[in-house]
Amino acid sequence: MGRLTQADLIDRNHVFEQRSPQELLQWAYDVFGTRVAAISAMQRSGSVICHMIHSLKLPIRVLFVDTGVMFPETLETRDRIAREYGLEIVTLRPEKTMEEQTRERGVLYLTPDGQQECCRLRKVEPLRKVSDQFDALIGSLRRADGGRRAECPILAVDPDNNALRVNPLANFSDAQLEDYIERHNVIVNPLHFQGYATIGCNRCTTPVLPHEPKRAGRWRHLGQWAQYCGINPTDADPAHQPSIELPDELIDRILGRESDFVI
Repeated sequence: MGRLTQADLIDRNHVFEQRSPQELLQWAYDVFGTRVAAISAMQRSGSVICHMIHSLKLPIRVLFVDTGVMFPETLETRDRIAREYGLEIVTLRPEKTMEEQTRERGVLYLTPDGQQECCRLRKVEPLRKVSDQFDALIGSLRRADGGRRAECPILAVDPDNNALRVNPLANFSDAQLEDYIERHNVIVNPLHFQGYATIGCNRCTTPVLPHEPKRAGRWRHLGQWAQYCGINPTDADPAHQPSIELPDELIDRILGRESDFVI
């Protein structure tokens, strides 16, 4: 086994800035095969990733974390994408229902610390339980989302899941995203047309006003303390320098040391 750090990916990330999202998705499948999956919360960017996988005819599974308190529109979007794009969507769930969790621990999401714990139990842990099945996870983070994601790299190490995160849409602008959705008639969560800029659990997500930042509707009741759930490693402290352990041969392929896998 070898050790892969974020610093090891600097050159690769520089090269990949010139690649299209479709090329990056193809690269991910060529390198990782059945050991790669996409993650989608059934928001705009995630829907675009699903459509691209469908268009490329890549047999990449899509992981969806159902926290048990998702909006009905989100679940309907998941089902439509699975049906119309012919994708295998694997739904992950927390161990306990929200009712069981509340009986045992109270309403966690009413405080900043409680929100982090609630997200850990209902979003982070379900993904972590299947992480041994994957060496890479495809996300839909974009720098245009702002905040901590403004510097989101295309390739990032994910120590919690001991996997490489691939963000094919990292340098996709808002205009590019909307143009792709319109040109390809991408299936979009209808909540986006009701004022929801980002969409999470129904307990902690509200619409946003035109002058507000995109993530103002997430955990609004907690003020500025909480803006992220913790499922994406690039949302963590940027000063943290994590690493992951993968087979040496796979690290060589990730870093392009074998010409067969260079795009």
